[in-house]
Amino acid sequence: MANAQDASQPDVPETIKAPSNETVVLRAFASGSQIYTCQEGADHKYAWTLKAPEAELRNAQGALIGKHYGGPTWKHNDGSEVTGKAVARVDSPDSGSIPWLLVTASGHSGEGILSRVTTIQRIHTHGGQAPPAAGCNASSQSQEAKSSYTAEYVFYAPGK
Repeated sequence: MANAQDASQPDVPETIKAPSNETVVLRAFASGSQIYTCQEGADHKYAWTLKAPEAELRNAQGALIGKHYGGPTWKHNDGSEVTGKAVARVDSPDSGSIPWLLVTASGHSGEGILSRVTTIQRIHTHGGQAPPAAGCNASSQSQEAKSSYTAEYVFYAPGK
C-alpha cells in the first residue's frame, strides 16, 4: 500500500467502478501515444484501428515508474507486469479524448506491485483519438499514426 499515492477509489461512473472488495494499490499517470493503423474492414471501408498504446508511467511526484504498451500491458520498474482486457467503457467527459475504461487482469508476470492486480481503470483521459477518417484510404493502407494522450491508471487488488 505504500506505493498508492491515494488509496481511495476515484469517483467514476457506475459502469467502470472497481469491485467494492478491491483496494487501490497504485495510481500511475501515463503520457505517450495511442498508435493507430489504417486498415480495410470487412465492409471494404477503410478506418483507423488501434494497434497499441505506447506510454511512460509516472507516480504523483513525476518519477518514472514503468511503461504501458500493447496487450494492453503495464510493466512496473520492480519487474512486475499485468495484462488485461477491457470489459466496460464510458465516454470521456472531454469529448476529444479516448474513453475511460474498466479492465480486468488476464495475466501476470514477475513479482511486485502489479503481480496481485485484478482490476485497472483508465480515467482522466486527454487526447488519444484516432486521426480523421478522411486520412485513411486505399493509398494509406497499413500506415501508422500516433495520437498523443495522457491518462490516469488506477490499479486494484483484492483487499486484505
